[in-house]
Amino acid sequence: MSLVGVGVGVGGYFCNNCTSELLVTELVVNCAANYKTLPLAGHKHRPVPGSSHNISKNDPGVQNAVLVSTYTFNNESNDIFFFRVYAIKVAQIQIVKGIKYVLEVTISRTICRKSMSPPSLDKCPFQPEGALQQMFNCHFEVWAIPWKHWSKVTSFVCHPPSRLLPTGSEVARR
Repeated sequence: MSLVGVGVGVGGYFCNNCTSELLVTELVVNCAANYKTLPLAGHKHRPVPGSSHNISKNDPGVQNAVLVSTYTFNNESNDIFFFRVYAIKVAQIQIVKGIKYVLEVTISRTICRKSMSPPSLDKCPFQPEGALQQMFNCHFEVWAIPWKHWSKVTSFVCHPPSRLLPTGSEVARR
């Protein structure tokens, strides 16, 4: 099997002599032996099959993964307020018997209480600056199988944003 710029395409990779019945994983395995860093038309460098690579933060799959991640965080948090995404810093994708999304996001507390009926998170305003404002930097990994309309957060870690440590002169003034 040789790699060329025409043929069956799955996930941005193209092989000739491949049939559309091949699963994504079989396509990657069968083509990996012949695929190194061959440029295809209009592409200088292509990612290695199976490796993760950046994807647009506006991609519908990324947006769905962000939503699933936020709902998971809210369900596992003991906070009385809902959180929602403040910013997406990094979005990556990897083909692994489905799609794995790796997300680096900042989430922020909203004014919507969990005791109220579940809101549409995008309609919940963020907490204003003050004692109730809280933000976290989070790393989420989401496994999605789009053709089954299924997704699951496989891991996440959240921590408060880093605070700058005081310099020597600031410590001396205290």
